[in-house]
Amino acid sequence: MAKVTVEGGRSVEVSAGSPVGEALPPDAVCARVDGRLMDLSWAVPDDGEITVRAVTAAEPDGLHVLRHSTAHVLAQAVCDLYPGAKYAIGPPIEDGFYYDFDVAAAFSPEDLEKIEARMREIAAAGQPFRRRELSRDEALRRFEDQPFKREIIEAAEAAEGALGNRFAVYDNDGWGDLCLGPHLPSTSRLGAFKLLSLAGAYWRGDEKRPQLQRIYGTAWATEEDLEAHLHRLEEAERRDHRRLGKQLDLFSFPDELGAGLLVWHPRGGIFRKAVEDFIREIHMRSGYQPVFTPHIAKSVLWETSGHLAKYRDNMYPAMHDENEVDYYAKPMNCPFHVLIYKSQTRSYRDLPMRLFELGTIYRHERAGSLHGLLRVRGGTQDDSHIICRPDQLVDEVLRAFDLTLEIHRTFGFSDFVINLSTKPGEAIGEERMWADATEYLRTALDRSGLEFSVAEGEGAFYGPKVDFHARDAIGRLWQLTTVQCDFALPERFDMEYMGEDNERHRPVMIHRAILGTIERFSGVLIEHYAGDFPLWLAPEQIRVIPVADRHGEHAEALAGRMRERGLRAAVDNSRERMQKKVREAQLMKIPYSVVVGDRDIEAGTIAVRDREGHEVRGVPPEAFIEAAAEESRERRVMGVDLDGLAG
Repeated sequence: MAKVTVEGGRSVEVSAGSPVGEALPPDAVCARVDGRLMDLSWAVPDDGEITVRAVTAAEPDGLHVLRHSTAHVLAQAVCDLYPGAKYAIGPPIEDGFYYDFDVAAAFSPEDLEKIEARMREIAAAGQPFRRRELSRDEALRRFEDQPFKREIIEAAEAAEGALGNRFAVYDNDGWGDLCLGPHLPSTSRLGAFKLLSLAGAYWRGDEKRPQLQRIYGTAWATEEDLEAHLHRLEEAERRDHRRLGKQLDLFSFPDELGAGLLVWHPRGGIFRKAVEDFIREIHMRSGYQPVFTPHIAKSVLWETSGHLAKYRDNMYPAMHDENEVDYYAKPMNCPFHVLIYKSQTRSYRDLPMRLFELGTIYRHERAGSLHGLLRVRGGTQDDSHIICRPDQLVDEVLRAFDLTLEIHRTFGFSDFVINLSTKPGEAIGEERMWADATEYLRTALDRSGLEFSVAEGEGAFYGPKVDFHARDAIGRLWQLTTVQCDFALPERFDMEYMGEDNERHRPVMIHRAILGTIERFSGVLIEHYAGDFPLWLAPEQIRVIPVADRHGEHAEALAGRMRERGLRAAVDNSRERMQKKVREAQLMKIPYSVVVGDRDIEAGTIAVRDREGHEVRGVPPEAFIEAAAEESRERRVMGVDLDGLAG
């Protein structure tokens, strides 16, 4: 017999070799044993006493297992319906799962319905998931007709089932998959799921490898959770920045530019300028010095910084000058700021030096990862580098935290998730540098009072970092700000300052981007507000609508007074009916429409309508103009109290 202690205090005795699930409550989907997730069928060892924790489908680990099992059943259903299908990989992902296939004909939306119906049949059959471990040769024979699985086995890739020279396979009803697991006890425990969409995907993300068909799905513990998620997806579709960008005439991606490159239209240019003006203003007020750097540099700069060695795949190919010297488009701004620092001898009195640039960078992102403004190949970062003494480091990081929160709260974000990301697998710099840099960031976080968690191995290749994730209006998290502590680049570039002791010392460098790229942040803002920007960000803040042609002159004069107060106002002089003009203003999500007709001119008032359709008549023009100008100037998120302005 073996003693199993379940977290929470309950202990039971079971026979050695019995499934651990016998000791757990019926709602468990798997068990956590010594930090590892295990199937409920895992055999209890005959070694005295173990402690386990029951994992349910309502918690993140349980959802992960549920979604992994649902992906397994998706692949089984495809193989049942499409004989000869080749299946690649199918991991759980945030809010769902996917699986990649190579089949003779392209899947259609109707195919998704058939596949989902077959999945429900498999679920209803209650087929148990059975784990086996095979030798390498046995695994190759088991998947002799599955080239993608064979490639995984031959490469002995642990991510998909290699256990040394043993490979884990999960079977249910004769169908099997190469997988580390764990899985649900049986298909009857799948919960609520739905197939969502189709996409193309290159095998291993490599454009030179076969293109597969990817099926996306979602799975949840209950039908209520599934319905709530589907509602969030509908809301996300309504807020899609690509659709709104076209509707509001903000930007476009012309084919002539190439994938991942865009042009901003005049309305988008005004919106972007409002973002950039605020960022420049607040940085200057916070003691940053503006700098400007070129878009390309000789290869020696990127060799020294380490980018060519560690980041070459994300850099555009070299360009050559007449002397056959290689130049690269910059993927980051930091080496240029190092050169500015090194342009003269620095004293301890010169530090900290806070350099700020809206610098455009170019990264050769994979075609399959490009996604509107959220992932581009040419983007402009609000990039800052703070060069300071080690004794100034924690205070400077705290200043960066404060500036981050002030900026994001101005844009309307207030709910943050913060991570301390530590040394990744591939990194530059000595171990001591990494330990010191991580401890400085941890000290700053502790002093800040901000809640944070540790993301092991997620740091940049030159230093640990603190990432701020902001939650948007529908609850999605966006990684926006990064604050990175770097001892490595100062060492690689031999950066120095003269200390108070007249000796040479090495400074520390903080890399800091609060918005990330203007392009990505703009996409996030568009989706956060669903295009209903606060007044200060709206490309067109007020549209003046004359009821008839004879009111046009009065409308132009009124718009002129608004523009004198710094407001972006335009007049709709089209020959459309007034109701259609109002509707057009609403479709363009203009914050305020001002209607003027005979009665308004005679009374010396205006009718003001917000984009939600709330209209107030009899408003004194100067009262509205003053209130709107103040709202824009103070960068408020909330609008004017129109009812309070009526005479």
